[in-house]
Formats: sequence, C-alpha cells, structure tokens
Amino acid sequence: MNLEENIGILVRNAHLNISNYVKKQLEPFHLAPEQNLIMLMLWKKDGISPNEFSFKLNKDKANIARMIASLEKKGYITKEDDPSDKRTFKVHLTEEGKHLESLVLPVLRKTHQTVINGISEEQLVELQNLISKMINNSLGGNE
Repeated sequence: MNLEENIGILVRNAHLNISNYVKKQLEPFHLAPEQNLIMLMLWKKDGISPNEFSFKLNKDKANIARMIASLEKKGYITKEDDPSDKRTFKVHLTEEGKHLESLVLPVLRKTHQTVINGISEEQLVELQNLISKMINNSLGGNE
C-alpha cells in the first residue's frame, strides 16, 4: 500500500487542512481551535469544571489547565470556586466571553459551509458513519 492509499494519512491530512483553515478564521478573535471548543461548550452551558472539559474533549488535565489559563488571560472566562466541591472550580464566561459568541458563531457557520461545500447531506451522514466505524474498529470494537 502506498501513502496515497493509506486512509490514516488521508484522514490526518483532512484534519490538518481543516484545522489550519479554522485557525485562520479564528485568528481575529485570538482563539485557537482548541480554545474555541471550550468556548463552544460554555456558550451552551456556563459553569463547567475542568474535569468535564477534559472528559468531553478527550484532553488531559494539564492541557485543559493551559487552555483555561489562556482564555482567562484574554478576559473571556473566569474561574469560581465550586460550591459543591472546594477542591475544584467552575469556569464561567465573562461579559466579553458572552459577547464573543455573537461574533464567532457566524464565522464558524461560514467556515463549516466552506468545508462541506459540494457534499450532500446524505454524503455527510455516510462520512460520519464511516469515520465512527473506523474509530470503533481502531478501538477494538470489531474483534
């Protein structure tokens, strides 16, 4: 099998190209794509613990801590003690972080439309199913 036929290389290249494109679109907001995932979660539900970010984004706690620190430094989020567990905290949006949603979401929608241009709804569903199957297979789900 040559490299052009390797599905892993193709998926990796698609991921890199899409990530670079998203990164470029988020630059005006001083958001990295990974930080944007945290913001997307907070725009859906304010007040999330680092453990929840770590679990949902499949990232280690050190990586999440760095992203939280960076977003806090930018003024988009604050950390508040978790009243139910004094050993941890919850992340909340600042007013600036809340306002950012109205600026970033339209850019993300346009970015999404650009990436899926020329792909039918049926093809997108099939692509999602195929990628999910590949992930399951690689985790040993088909042995």
